[in-house]
Amino acid sequence: MNWIGEVIEQGGIAGIFALTLVETVFPPIPSEVVMPMAGIAAAKGHVSLAGAIIAGLAGSMAGNILLFVVARQLGAARFEAWVDRHGRWLTLDTATLERVRRWFTKHGGWAVGLGRCMPGIRSIISIPAGLIDMPWSRFLLWSTLGTTVWVAVLTGAGYGLGSAGLPLVERWLGPVSNAIIVIAAATYVIRLLTWKRAA
Repeated sequence: MNWIGEVIEQGGIAGIFALTLVETVFPPIPSEVVMPMAGIAAAKGHVSLAGAIIAGLAGSMAGNILLFVVARQLGAARFEAWVDRHGRWLTLDTATLERVRRWFTKHGGWAVGLGRCMPGIRSIISIPAGLIDMPWSRFLLWSTLGTTVWVAVLTGAGYGLGSAGLPLVERWLGPVSNAIIVIAAATYVIRLLTWKRAA
């Protein structure tokens, strides 16, 4: 994870923005590492704490909006048709998709806000929000609230730990992120092997 620290220290605010934008669209670059390291960089004087938080929020929201727009453009009808033909690869069928759609239509606002604070979910939560055509105002409100909490807490933790926290971030958060990815991948493989279309 040393390269993340180098990007932040050399790129400053722009580096933080770029990293959070990319990690939102490409989750294997984990924000649970990026933002604490941004906080550490702020403690070392490379960037301001407020600047790090604002850049992280802006980059994350840019990624959130990008995924949301793509999902809205795809549309629920086209996605449902794709699921009907290829749903096995998502371990999803149209009946399950309809249940998810109804639930998300009813609870989508707070689900987006809460999802922004959950590793592995915080990026992809934009997709169902876009597919159900969640109103822009609702999406932006809940996304901003959840993302602000996530970014501020992680950046503040890194700032509080300071330079002494760098070994901790590298030793623990990286492996934890990798473990989450491995568990998610294993869960997907198990679901794929045991998947049956709903009657």
